[in-house]
Amino acid sequence: MNEALDTQYLESLQGYNTRRAALTIINTFMHRMEAFELSAVDFSILSLIHHNPGVTSRQLCDALGLLPPNMVVFLKQFEKRKLLMRSPHPNDGRATALTLTPEGKQLMKKAEKAAALSDQSATAALTPKEQETLQRLLQKIYLRPAG
Repeated sequence: MNEALDTQYLESLQGYNTRRAALTIINTFMHRMEAFELSAVDFSILSLIHHNPGVTSRQLCDALGLLPPNMVVFLKQFEKRKLLMRSPHPNDGRATALTLTPEGKQLMKKAEKAAALSDQSATAALTPKEQETLQRLLQKIYLRPAG
């Protein structure tokens, strides 16, 4: 009993197509991140710190939609792995500035290269122009003002 199912209705829904594409991209990404012992959230946090040395945990929470108690857990794990350093924030005495250690920077250089290869692999069926368009359209959905 190997009859093809009628998926026409599901394939007409943006949510269905987005979810299927996201699963394909995320699975490829997660496979590549195994070598670095990073989850998707780990990678996102470390990448933001890498590109924004001195960022605060509050800024990270706002950028990624994470709750502060959850961020505390991630940051402790990064410190335990010697990927992260905390120092007094230069402009806010109540805040802590976060930067990557030399080990953290080295890890992120390799992980970000792997992430780029992951994206290329997962979207190989698209032309470079289509990849650009897809990225722009997806950002148009999640970066739009609330309301």
